Amino acid sequence: MSRVIQVFEFEKLTLHKDWRGRYLEERELDKLYEFNDKNDNVYFTGIRDGVKFKNFVGVIQIGGLTIEILPKTDRNIAEDSDFSAWYGALLNMLKICKHINVNSVSETNLKRKHNSLLDLYFEMYLDEVQSLLRTGLVKQYRRDSSNVLALKGRLDFNKNIQQNLIHQERFYTEHQIYDYENLVNQILLKGLTILSTLTYNSQLKDRIARLRVNFPEIKEISIQKYHFDKVKENRKTIGYTRALQIAKMIILNYSPDIRSGQENMLTLLFDMNKLWEEYVYRMLLRAKEDNLTVSFQNKQVFWEGRTIRPDLVLIRNKDEKNEETFIIDTKWKVLDASNPKPSDNDLKQMYAYNLYWDAKRSMLLYPNSKLINEKFGNYWKGRENPDNNQCKVGFINVLDEDDYLNLTIGGEILEKIIM
Repeated sequence: MSRVIQVFEFEKLTLHKDWRGRYLEERELDKLYEFNDKNDNVYFTGIRDGVKFKNFVGVIQIGGLTIEILPKTDRNIAEDSDFSAWYGALLNMLKICKHINVNSVSETNLKRKHNSLLDLYFEMYLDEVQSLLRTGLVKQYRRDSSNVLALKGRLDFNKNIQQNLIHQERFYTEHQIYDYENLVNQILLKGLTILSTLTYNSQLKDRIARLRVNFPEIKEISIQKYHFDKVKENRKTIGYTRALQIAKMIILNYSPDIRSGQENMLTLLFDMNKLWEEYVYRMLLRAKEDNLTVSFQNKQVFWEGRTIRPDLVLIRNKDEKNEETFIIDTKWKVLDASNPKPSDNDLKQMYAYNLYWDAKRSMLLYPNSKLINEKFGNYWKGRENPDNNQCKVGFINVLDEDDYLNLTIGGEILEKIIM
């Protein structure tokens, strides 16, 4: 039996049913503890009889259990919290940031019909493999040593004497073979094998079975991270790029249960801080005018080789000789709407950004679902004119009035910082 549990960031799941009827079984909790220990407790915190999730969103599958972790912008989670709205928002964020392709899924269907995030990745992978099979998998030369009936390649005298003393019509040689037995095809096959053990979707299982039948007979090997490092892109393998990216995600995040063979685990988790930063960047690119440039992940040397890196640097060309610089640092945090004050460290960081990038104004940008009054504040020192050394705490609604992902935030953010 398969079941789906949806949670928000920083919520808890335990062995005991909560007010939504959600719970973990002991073997599922053990698997989560094991996974967390292997990853230095990055993704969630172990608590008594359960776990508390952190700022990572995405999906965890343990056997028949699928846990979907969704973003949130409210401190308190009400009984009527709309999981479907945030599920659709997450999928569209991933789509806009090019982490997933959901072009075939309309915005309305996302709210009406539940689509597993993992299933979407699985479908993408199967589509890529099917396309490669249709156009023909790549063949490569490889060296082989075996008995053959015709002398070709280099004769191995020692093994030929050992194995062919009686059967003198055979030759033991080292020779080249041109076939499908190569690393890129072995990676694709391993991905199909893992999917066949993971998915509970009957349609996907049927597709995997049909692809396996059409797949050439090649040796299945254990794929590790270093195998992906060995893959070199060339004109023959360039069509494999997307399939290998998804295969890497599937294979390296797969944790088979060797002991019982039942609680196999796959994780697909995204740091919400980084996803929010990238989403804001891509939406600013959509909204900017020609005289504005937006750069992502800038850095400058700060002290003894250490660097500082604001999230986004905006440069507006007023004319051929004059330009203005603005800094945006995205923060996926929920501030108290009644007293929305940033930390001292964040303010000091923005002060340094203003000086190092010679920026007139900077903004700490937070997600929010409520209207909050915003204004720029002046730093007291650093510039002769305090109006040229300002910082603002800005808030932007992640969802629009209809509870869909807000696709107009690019223009709204520019209005907040470029006055």
